Amino acid sequence: MHSKQDKKLKILWFRGVTCNGNTHSFLNLPHLEQLLNRFEILYHPILESTLSLVEITKLKDKCDIFIFEGAYDPLMRRNEVLIGDIVTHYAKNAKHIIAAGSCASFGGIFKASAPQRNSGLIFNEDVEYGPLQSYKDRVINLSGCPIHPEWLSYVLGMILNKKEIEVDSLHRPIELYSNLAHHGCTRNEYFEWKVDADNFGEKEGCLFYKQGCRAPMTHSSCNKILWNNVSSKTRVGTPCFGCTEPNFPLTNLFSTKTNMSIPKDVPVGISKRSYLTLTGIAKTFYIKRLEGKLIDYKRDN
Repeated sequence: MHSKQDKKLKILWFRGVTCNGNTHSFLNLPHLEQLLNRFEILYHPILESTLSLVEITKLKDKCDIFIFEGAYDPLMRRNEVLIGDIVTHYAKNAKHIIAAGSCASFGGIFKASAPQRNSGLIFNEDVEYGPLQSYKDRVINLSGCPIHPEWLSYVLGMILNKKEIEVDSLHRPIELYSNLAHHGCTRNEYFEWKVDADNFGEKEGCLFYKQGCRAPMTHSSCNKILWNNVSSKTRVGTPCFGCTEPNFPLTNLFSTKTNMSIPKDVPVGISKRSYLTLTGIAKTFYIKRLEGKLIDYKRDN
């Protein structure tokens, strides 16, 4: 017989306005089965669950961890029950509330279509606005479009081990979001010497100056904790879209806004004047090894 202390924590995963991308991302976690075996899945739209949607909308059960995916729309209903009633019921009884993805954290893509209605659980972009203001001290925002599965695994592991999760002003775990996506990028030498990539998918060049990469301004550990332990957007030659930030999505994701050929937005932590000075100096250098194809340079040397 198991003691009360050995009882599994109950997870209830609920969806608002969503493309289900966070669920599908989480299902790609390499150690998903081992992780989920340590919890009871009270409800999930796809995974095998203890209760059905009909049962959870009766608002009679409680959970330990309430995970919400998608933007919050107060007019949405599930089985004729307002989503606001469902979210409030489970959130007020849960020990931990996790906003899975940028829509649940800040409104994300869906706030663009209805900014006065769709929001995150406690933010609309970076403004406090959502339905769970009374419980915001228990909310952990895991922004990303979609969420990195290892980030959710980290948070659930910390909860299992009764470890404190420190968060920033936007309620994102500092351990995961103190880095910039720029940190660990394999293109950083190109960035330093201002060598541009002319096309997507190339191994050479920086994507910041022409292709719209937001990595130097985006708080994320994508290049520290690789997707499937293998890769990231910038490693395959695609710009970072800044999907973990409250202002995501921006317009013209594949182009860099510039003033006199200098990026309008400069990297976090550096003044525009200092950046302009550094850029001007770096542009005067020509480094043969960085200007051509890596394979060609190796072949010739």
